[in-house]
Amino acid sequence: MLNRFALFPLFLALSLPTCKKSQNAALSSSSPTPAPTVAVQNTPAPTPAKPVIDQSAEVIVLGYHRFVNKVKRPDTEITPAAFEAQMQELKDKGITVIPMQDFLAWKRGEKSIPPHCAVITIDDGYKSGYEVAWPILKKFGYPVTMFVYTEGIKPGRFSGGESMSWEQLAEMRDAGADIQAHSVTHQDLRKPPYDRLTKRRLSQEEYEPWLENEVAGSKQIIEQKLGVKVNCFAVPYGFYNEHVKELAMKAGYEALFTVYGQKLTYGSPTDSLGRYMIEANKPKVFAEAVSFGGMAVGGSVPVAEVGPSVLSVQPADGETVKNLTPLIKANLVGFGPIDTGSVVMRISGLGVVPAAYDAKTQIVSYQVPRKLSGKSCTVIIEAKSGTKKVATHWTFNLAADALKPEESPASPTISPRPKK
Repeated sequence: MLNRFALFPLFLALSLPTCKKSQNAALSSSSPTPAPTVAVQNTPAPTPAKPVIDQSAEVIVLGYHRFVNKVKRPDTEITPAAFEAQMQELKDKGITVIPMQDFLAWKRGEKSIPPHCAVITIDDGYKSGYEVAWPILKKFGYPVTMFVYTEGIKPGRFSGGESMSWEQLAEMRDAGADIQAHSVTHQDLRKPPYDRLTKRRLSQEEYEPWLENEVAGSKQIIEQKLGVKVNCFAVPYGFYNEHVKELAMKAGYEALFTVYGQKLTYGSPTDSLGRYMIEANKPKVFAEAVSFGGMAVGGSVPVAEVGPSVLSVQPADGETVKNLTPLIKANLVGFGPIDTGSVVMRISGLGVVPAAYDAKTQIVSYQVPRKLSGKSCTVIIEAKSGTKKVATHWTFNLAADALKPEESPASPTISPRPKK
């Protein structure tokens, strides 16, 4: 009996390890088999659909300068009442006024626009654009693009009492206005200019750096002053050539604008986009624009420039005259066959003048009725020859001793700075 109880502890001790092993084996056999690893694949984000672009849409670009109650220079001025009436007409005709950048986005195929649109631009930087036109535009909710030449903005060398300031431009920028370039000094970019400060014409060697500053420099100045992106350039007077065009594109401009109005289409080249320049003495220009008539081409009418020396101009190019009411004339034989009713003469400070044209002699002339002011005078003559436009221009100087003491030289586009 004692031997039986003595053997029990020994049996128990031998049994416990065996049970533990059996329990572990059971647990091991009951553990689930790990699931196979599945590679996670990222679903690519859907590509946004491109906007549907109406390539049949048409756009007109309207150009303005000054807004005054009493028009003295009808080629660059319009009354506030007439301007507001034109803005109302755009609304009544269902023409959508769009921002310049929307127009360019449409040209790039990035944004659709309504079938008939208008873009409104104001040139040079006169303060009436800020004080008169802008409130009217805000009344209609219309966007605007300001094409400014930098030396015409206060305190620039060619600014004056009628000029805008950079502070005013900044205010317009903050409200959504688009500020773009119109050169530095607003001169014909196709040839070495007459420097009104040094009183001499620049040499060919001096011309290239001057031209680069006028085109690329104006862009840099506006971008630095206002912190905006400048991608449009309006050539002064609408005059340009292939060299000016190439330089503008090289400077980073996306669009080059002229002053010869045509409706613009999706395929219009952006390096020569025409604008309808609205003048008080030419109401038919606005009427033609809003009717979307004319040729659907992009850019200005081709212009053939004829040197003034070929046309026996009077006074001669670069000549200094003492008579402040000179007879201005030119022999247009060098223009070749022209439409006799298309001859137009413009004089700086006067605008389009009623010049007489003799079809037999092909001489165009104009007797200046009142004294010219400033240090120089520029004459521009244009005519149509078939499908192209022929033009010439030259500058003569006014003798300093012929000016009255109280007369201060005026810039061709901005009123002189008042004496302090």
